[in-house]
Amino acid sequence: MGTTSRVAAGRGLTSPWRGLAPVVWILVVARAVNRIGAFTLPFLGVVLTLEFGASLSQTGLILALFGAATIPSRLLGGQLADRLGRRRTIVLGLTGCAVAQTWIAVSAQLWSAIVATLLLGLVFEIYEPPSQATIADVTTPADRPAAYGLLGAAMAAAGVLAGLLAAALSHWDLRWLFAADAASCLACAILVARALPADVRPEKEAKTRVWRDRRLLLLLAGGTVFATLAMQLVIGLPLSLLEQGLPKSGAGFVLAVSAVTMIVAQRLLRVQHLDDFRAMTIGYVLLAAGLAVTAWASSLTVFLAATVLWSLGEMFLLTRYLTLASGLAPDHARGRYLAVFGLSWGIATAIAPLTVTRLLESAGPKGLWLTSAAVAVVLAALQKWFRTRLAPA
Repeated sequence: MGTTSRVAAGRGLTSPWRGLAPVVWILVVARAVNRIGAFTLPFLGVVLTLEFGASLSQTGLILALFGAATIPSRLLGGQLADRLGRRRTIVLGLTGCAVAQTWIAVSAQLWSAIVATLLLGLVFEIYEPPSQATIADVTTPADRPAAYGLLGAAMAAAGVLAGLLAAALSHWDLRWLFAADAASCLACAILVARALPADVRPEKEAKTRVWRDRRLLLLLAGGTVFATLAMQLVIGLPLSLLEQGLPKSGAGFVLAVSAVTMIVAQRLLRVQHLDDFRAMTIGYVLLAAGLAVTAWASSLTVFLAATVLWSLGEMFLLTRYLTLASGLAPDHARGRYLAVFGLSWGIATAIAPLTVTRLLESAGPKGLWLTSAAVAVVLAALQKWFRTRLAPA
């Protein structure tokens, strides 16, 4: 499971991304463009309420159904990636998103918008497993942390740009935003279809029972705890800022600093020589430190200092979890393995709002972040145990 390699170490003296396969860069560019175009999602609830007359309770239910639909979407993406081919599946997912976004834009009645929203949920995650599997297909185990790190850094930067676009364009007719997002999806689908290598027809293989791989399920459990901590930051930090009487714009500064930290750290830190579990131990220690500082923060400056710490931790953890998940999988089942592991984020998205609100009500912001920091410390201490349990059979 280790990622030590002379090649990676040598490349670390210059850039961790130098020498990555062109396919990786194509996928990263396509995913970043698509992420920039996804600035419409925060406005989906607004459109349902203002444009289609849905009540707040109806809007909440529709958005919950959208979130639930993304879970089978990811599993479908994994199945299709291994059976239909990586490139075809990516193009299918992006085209499906374009169709659903266009449908929302041209809908005249609430029922039509609801069907389009459910369709969007069902195709929304199809892209992820084949893109992650393709990166693993064209990189060595030693190079995967750098490749997944590049993807994460690009997504962070694109997320900041998406937020800026959302703020700049929100005064327009909101339906036009969905049409623009559909156009970005189609542009990415065309880029992938023309630039990625053609799919190779998969050979018949022995049936792989993904859900019976105990190592994958253990990794899924650990990844779900990490994803829940990460989602708690997304949901809980704006509430903590308001609790301290800080302006709402502070959340935007936090997101921007987090993205910049991940990008700069990926470029400058030389950590390719660390094995996966040692890197994850460091990641959880940094995450715990950032959460602890957040618990005691009372000014925006301290919140931003905490953001640097927990963002460094997330950088270590995001890349290594994907590296481990792709390494567990046999080549012919890599899409399905990554799809199952990716469920950690869907589960975390459902759990985090509950844990944040319960802890804020019972223990306040300090209790929320100190509890989260304690969980991160426990996971740091457990990495030796995970190394033993996830070793090759």
